[in-house]
Amino acid sequence: MASKSTGRILRSLSGFYEVQTEAGLVTCRARGVLRRGENIPLTGDLVQISLENGKGMVEKILPRKNWFIRPAVANVDALVIFATNAEPVTEPFLIDRVAAIAGDRGVQVYICINKCDLDPAIDLERIYRGAGYPVIMTSAETGEGIDRLGEMLRGKLTAFTGNSGVGKSSVLNRLCPALALPTGEISRKLGRGRHTTRHVELYRLEEDTYVADTPGFSSFDTDRMEAIVKEDLQYAFPEMAPYLGKCQFHDCAHRKEPGCAVTAAVAEGKIQPTRYDSYLRLYEMASQVKPWEMK
Repeated sequence: MASKSTGRILRSLSGFYEVQTEAGLVTCRARGVLRRGENIPLTGDLVQISLENGKGMVEKILPRKNWFIRPAVANVDALVIFATNAEPVTEPFLIDRVAAIAGDRGVQVYICINKCDLDPAIDLERIYRGAGYPVIMTSAETGEGIDRLGEMLRGKLTAFTGNSGVGKSSVLNRLCPALALPTGEISRKLGRGRHTTRHVELYRLEEDTYVADTPGFSSFDTDRMEAIVKEDLQYAFPEMAPYLGKCQFHDCAHRKEPGCAVTAAVAEGKIQPTRYDSYLRLYEMASQVKPWEMK
């Protein structure tokens, strides 16, 4: 007779899922119906499992409050986007696209500027504080900002994401030294980090605090990220909020239309040009997506 229980997936790799239940950690496979499309179990999923003869099986994925393709994680309360102005320098568009996707899903976004002992990244801090995001400056090397970041994570399921080499695993080791996660060096030839995290894994820092460490990505990976309906994109840029509904035309796309309150705010320096450029770039990308692709 199979026993049934519920739990959370802490790790998924090569078709196996490690599920934390009240009785302990259970390694499971998934039913065939859960191996296709949106039904694939993700790290962070709450699932119903069965256990028979020592073998676990994921029977059902419980309702999700959100989920992401990259990073492949579900039920996130907050997303911490890591960036640096030291080697490797983060391209602002990478930050902006991930932040827009999270904003579109209603997920709290924090911007963590790491390696501030090497470069204080004053411009990055100014841009994202001005855009309305909580920004925290950290150094995995010196420990600067680590305690404050830990306070921000408490009581949440948070995913760490960002381009390769920004120090996500190093910061997580600072938050919880017992994890002893492997970290990589920067490739001097390529100027970017080597991928030391190969899969999404959820780590329990406290009773109700989880952090998902995720593989780093590059600018090429943005093509595989979720698309946003172009009409909804304006709502994913928090600094645009004061100007929405104040344009001459109610269906203003905030690009070249006359009487646009958003483009006026850009011209007046109230919205940063790099952020607005990202909006235009994302709008153009969203315009290329067919309606059936959004389903």
